[in-house]
Amino acid sequence: MEYKSLPDLKELATLRAVVERGGVAEAGRVLHVGQPAVTKRLRALDACYGVMLMQREGRRLELTPAGEMVYAYARLVLDHQTSLLDDLASLRAGQNRLRLEVTFAIGEHMLPELLLRFADAYPEYRIESRMGYTRRIQTRLATGLADLALLEQAPDHPDILVQKWLDDELVLVCGQTHPLWGSGLIPVTDLPRLHYVLREPQSSMRITLNKALHDIGIQQLPIAMEVGSTDTIVEMLQRGKHVSFLPRFAVEEALSVGNLYHIKIQGLRIKRILWIARTRSNLNNAVAEAFIQLLRGKTHTIS
Repeated sequence: MEYKSLPDLKELATLRAVVERGGVAEAGRVLHVGQPAVTKRLRALDACYGVMLMQREGRRLELTPAGEMVYAYARLVLDHQTSLLDDLASLRAGQNRLRLEVTFAIGEHMLPELLLRFADAYPEYRIESRMGYTRRIQTRLATGLADLALLEQAPDHPDILVQKWLDDELVLVCGQTHPLWGSGLIPVTDLPRLHYVLREPQSSMRITLNKALHDIGIQQLPIAMEVGSTDTIVEMLQRGKHVSFLPRFAVEEALSVGNLYHIKIQGLRIKRILWIARTRSNLNNAVAEAFIQLLRGKTHTIS
């Protein structure tokens, strides 16, 4: 490989700053350099790759198709660089940390308790957590930007190992003002007649729901609203006349205190598994092992 022809990290950072900050002047301010230096770095990138990466559209610089590819590469490289610096800082400080990623529903409803329990049990360890969609979490695991993940779908990647964590189920629920409150068992043919508030299409629970309904011949439900927070949906159900499919772990408390009602469906139960995922290159992480042991102490089964 001809290493001398590789782009400079400062040049990649400049391209990213121009794109994400909206222009040369804005990029210069965040990078603490003048506009001529920003322009020089962009031209150096053009020369490095032998193709124009940005072109002017009106008063704005826009990425060319080649620029889109280099920008995606720049983001990946710079994210890895940031992660590496964090790892080195942790080593210098003698810290033991875990970069944990979870889906939004798990993050909203289960993560706070887990983090508090872990901090009590292992005060010498540190967890850095973030929430995201399963597909993005899988990418971060595979590229070394995360150490461990709690997911609602099992990733399919050769470098990611998965193990079963908990049993879960998507349940149909409504609030006290809904006509189906206390109704008991309903036929599956009634599902297309109801009005739904559901999580957004890219969420794990929505992907699971769509597949389960498709398998029984239901192609689409009448969706009144799509909301990016399970907690928000629970609150909306308590006030309105909609229904929703939500994870049992997210609505157990609301069901137990009578704020929500579980509408059972004849011939349909949407069971699923929550997963622990980690990379093959990170099997000797002491913090990950400690966290998994804590997870193993939390059992839950579908009755």
